Amino acid sequence: MVHTSVRFTTSNSTWQKIHDAAVEVEKKNIIPAEDTHVLIEGGGYNGIWLETQPMGGEMYATHNMETALANQKFFMDHIREDGRIPSVIRFHNGQIQQKMFSHFQGYCFPYHALNLYYLNGRDKEYLSQLYDVLERFDNYLWKTRDSDGDGCLETWCQWDTGEDNCTRFFGGPESWGSDEAPYGQKKLPYESMDIMSYSVDGRQTLAEIAAILYPDSDLSRQWADKAQAVRDKIRAYLWVDECSACFDRDCNNEIMPALIHNNLRCMYHGSFDTYMAKRFVNTHLLNPEEFWTPMPLPSIAANDPLFYSNSNNNWSGQPEGLTYQRAIRALENYGMYDIIPKLGKKLCEAIALSGENIRFTQQFDPYTMEPSPYGNGSYGPTALAFMEYTTRMYGLKMIRDSIIWTGIADDTEEAEFIFEHGDYTYRFHMHDGVFEGWINGKKKFDSPRGTRVVTNPIGDITDISII
Repeated sequence: MVHTSVRFTTSNSTWQKIHDAAVEVEKKNIIPAEDTHVLIEGGGYNGIWLETQPMGGEMYATHNMETALANQKFFMDHIREDGRIPSVIRFHNGQIQQKMFSHFQGYCFPYHALNLYYLNGRDKEYLSQLYDVLERFDNYLWKTRDSDGDGCLETWCQWDTGEDNCTRFFGGPESWGSDEAPYGQKKLPYESMDIMSYSVDGRQTLAEIAAILYPDSDLSRQWADKAQAVRDKIRAYLWVDECSACFDRDCNNEIMPALIHNNLRCMYHGSFDTYMAKRFVNTHLLNPEEFWTPMPLPSIAANDPLFYSNSNNNWSGQPEGLTYQRAIRALENYGMYDIIPKLGKKLCEAIALSGENIRFTQQFDPYTMEPSPYGNGSYGPTALAFMEYTTRMYGLKMIRDSIIWTGIADDTEEAEFIFEHGDYTYRFHMHDGVFEGWINGKKKFDSPRGTRVVTNPIGDITDISII
């Protein structure tokens, strides 16, 4: 197992305080699990959820590789015979207490599980298992979740997409364990931008894996083509061009007009093309009447009739820490790097409102920015989101075969971010309006603040962007 560690310091005292508190919260979110340890979701959610913890584990791999691997492997090892992956796994006294298959609970898994292959020594056995799991789950989706045969996968309950208590489900069931579609349950099933995006993400990751495992075959191209076919269906069937957004359809295949943040989730999964992403972001995401409220990223546009700002675990309005966590990849997929530090600063400002004893809450008020009183203040996705924004503003991040170095700060701010990865030590040092990249004690480059520098693992520059 590859050794990793992180050390981070900054002259921005508020940022430093919140970052240090986030690191401590995540240490406390580690629990025994069979012969290893996992990083639970926290905040009262004492288990690993498919919508959060593969992503969370991979983000925390810079601090703890054991939990990062376990957070992928438990879902991989406990896939059902028919290809369905558990939505939730809970533990008690170090043993599995419960595996749930009653809903999907998101799919923040394929991309992060593959990134762990690169982070943890490129284990081909792990990669082969991941390929098998992703292929079987994609087969399951297309076998069961297109109940009317129109080529669009469906959401069957609130928890399939993790939208607890959301008004857009009109009181429909939270879970649905049957493989028979829930016709007669409010407006369900929904023709779903989310479930379609799960397939895109899985298929695109399968294309990447096939290129590694089977370089002499055309499997990679086949999977990429299959992913593109799903993207094409999303655009043709769920995208409404005059509205610059995607919309789900109800059980009668009629467009559901609610303007939902799930468009940003599509961007996270890579299921929009560049045209769609730019239209949604410029028309809606950055609109202060819709998603760019004082605390941005409400779950439903603030001017939509279904918007409802309830602080008690409700995906109808209040911005979620989990949405901030997903937003980084969503924006990076389309080169929208300049929006990421704006969100990072907003998150910092909101968390700071919790006072001297920093609390990482699940939700925030979209207008006052106040952290929700719901939960115990140890919600992992919010803590990890803050740590991840740190890497995109004051540090570096290893993604696949690249190191992403980003310095976004005021001229007077200083910062140092040191990431140890096996035999390599990567050092980001920012001072006097510039930042430097060092590898194993040797300076590789310097760049003015407000830039994003991409290198290979040994420090050769492959791309530079102005932010």
